[in-house]
Amino acid sequence: MLKNTLLLLLIGIAANCLAQNQIIINADQGAYTINKHIYGHFAEHLGRCIYDGFYVGEGNTKIPNTNGVRNDIVDALKKLKIPNLRWPGGCFADTYHWKDGIGPKDQRPTIVNTWWGGVTEDNSFGTHEFLNMCELLGTEPYLSGNVGSGTVQELSDWVQYVDFKGVSPMSDLRAKNGRTDPWKVRFWGIGNEAWGCGGHMRPEYYADEYRKYATFMNASWGNERIFRIASGASSGDYNWTEVLMKNIPRNLLEGVALHHYSVIDWGNKSSATDFTTQQYFTTMQRAIQMEELVNRHSTIMDKYDPDKRVALVVDEWGGWYDVEPGTNPGFLFQQNTMRDAMIAGVTLNIFNNHADRVRMANLAQTVNVLQAVVLTEGEKMILTPTYHVMEMYNVHQDATLLPLDLKTGDFEIDGQKLPALSASASRDAAGKMHISLVNIATGAPQEVIIDIRGANASKAACRILTSAKIQDHNTFDHPDKIKPVKYEDFVLSGDKLKVKVPPISVLVFEIQ
Repeated sequence: MLKNTLLLLLIGIAANCLAQNQIIINADQGAYTINKHIYGHFAEHLGRCIYDGFYVGEGNTKIPNTNGVRNDIVDALKKLKIPNLRWPGGCFADTYHWKDGIGPKDQRPTIVNTWWGGVTEDNSFGTHEFLNMCELLGTEPYLSGNVGSGTVQELSDWVQYVDFKGVSPMSDLRAKNGRTDPWKVRFWGIGNEAWGCGGHMRPEYYADEYRKYATFMNASWGNERIFRIASGASSGDYNWTEVLMKNIPRNLLEGVALHHYSVIDWGNKSSATDFTTQQYFTTMQRAIQMEELVNRHSTIMDKYDPDKRVALVVDEWGGWYDVEPGTNPGFLFQQNTMRDAMIAGVTLNIFNNHADRVRMANLAQTVNVLQAVVLTEGEKMILTPTYHVMEMYNVHQDATLLPLDLKTGDFEIDGQKLPALSASASRDAAGKMHISLVNIATGAPQEVIIDIRGANASKAACRILTSAKIQDHNTFDHPDKIKPVKYEDFVLSGDKLKVKVPPISVLVFEIQ
């Protein structure tokens, strides 16, 4: 009798576990495209992101480069398929005067980067260097215009300088500086964090400033116009979005930005590598908050823009910790662990699942700053766990979002709970289905049943990114400690995919 009771209890526990972790994918109901620009990146004149990161100078003979841009970084980012790159800031954008960065380099004026480290900026990396680098990378540039300390004329001239093909003062100046054809820059940010480092403006004031700047930014190629992005809210400042959507006419607005960082506490951000499980849990709370932020900002946008013509552009997101010991506090250099892989996987799933409104995003930042995908040290370069997540996920770019229902167990610490699993799914142009699955929980694996409806699945393959500890990371001495590998602990039977998802792991399935 006791044996039978124990057996029934174990069966009940197993059934309950399976019921907690279930995904239903409606493979025949896709309506939205996951815009590839969700997978964008960010390069600010900050610390070692541009100088001693992307750009090592044309005269550098130790590090292989093309016109001063590191070849190994170019190769790595091409594999990542980065769709766009935001520049020159960030806070730096609203102190940047673009004409300082054109013409002969020995004649370019220097300035002090008052936002980041108080270092001297020599303007050797300017408009031509950045836009030519974007061509080298095969990515679209996203230029952040100076509203805080600039003028309407200055930004209007920049648009003309990079985008106008005919005869004009600015296109003539471009030709004089060595570039005959325009670059055709599509994405333009009108100021950055206008509520803070961009001028500490009230939303009503910024909305009027935006209207003025946007009016004088004119460029188009056939039926395609430039894509103007308003400086948007900080995290949960819903009033900012409300005021902008209410007061800016739709014919002047293509996108509204949103910035949100996964920060434990701005006064005590924690070490990037030496952190507790509780600190990890709190970081993931902040990351998962992105779901609420996207939902609520989107609801406000829906009120004024029910046809969803205006994109929500999350052009700064990622983890933010204390800088590495011994480095300049203003350079924001931090290591990148499996915690960052969890942030990336969960956040990208949220963006994918809100593809109807989120159509562009930019991880902060690309090289040597915050949640970077690449770290450099002299001639050495390493790829971070975040890099590997974004490489695994690039199969979702421009694919059809497949709606799914997720039932998940909890990741629990001291009575606090978070959903353990996160997922998104898509079908690409070749008909292949991809499922990205994240388990943020520490401890035991999660058993998951994925019910694939509306498709005939015959075979599956999987890659996984995981490590023994959430603090694990790649170093210059051990650059491949964490990298994706083939994973086979799953069974596909008919329309059911059963998989054991290890703790702190990211999985991407290809289903045919």
